[in-house]
Amino acid sequence: MPIGLAAAHFDLAKHRTLAPAAGHSLGLALASLVTYLLITHVLAPIHEISKASDLLGGMWAVIATLFVYRESRRATVSAALTRLWATLLSFVLCLIYLLIFPFHPVGLAVVIGLGTFLLMAAGRDELVTTAAITTTVLMVVAAVSPHDAWQQPILRGVDTVVGIAVGVAAAAIAHRLDRAPYFPSVTTSKGSR
Repeated sequence: MPIGLAAAHFDLAKHRTLAPAAGHSLGLALASLVTYLLITHVLAPIHEISKASDLLGGMWAVIATLFVYRESRRATVSAALTRLWATLLSFVLCLIYLLIFPFHPVGLAVVIGLGTFLLMAAGRDELVTTAAITTTVLMVVAAVSPHDAWQQPILRGVDTVVGIAVGVAAAAIAHRLDRAPYFPSVTTSKGSR
């Protein structure tokens, strides 16, 4: 085995065993699938704008699931709250803007700047990036689909809540399974099998 490959293998083995990595990977993949199908097949028919909007909603919800699904309960809850608060502020600012104006690059910059200012003034600097990304996606989607663009923050808000809920639930199940014994303990007395 080449030295570089051996070192990489050693580093992988040192940091993580394959079973937890496989479990986390499978849990994240299944949570993403459930989220996408829930949005695109269960919830989309309730308020269908277009196939493109349904697919965007599925993608948006999966991103929320990916954002919150973490290896520890504390990290999952922290990520869920971060995603929820940053996204909520972005949605409110985008909704207000899109009710008054159509998309414009200067408007995008103003909404990002305003959101950043509000979060930093409130001492929540860690939420700035998430809010800015959310604002960018919402505003550009509104530019792509300008008819009733004000609906985008509301629709993506529902997608985000669903994605967060599925991600938190899936992570909770994974954490519970992680603590479960893999093999039931078998006790036998000396004379019995």
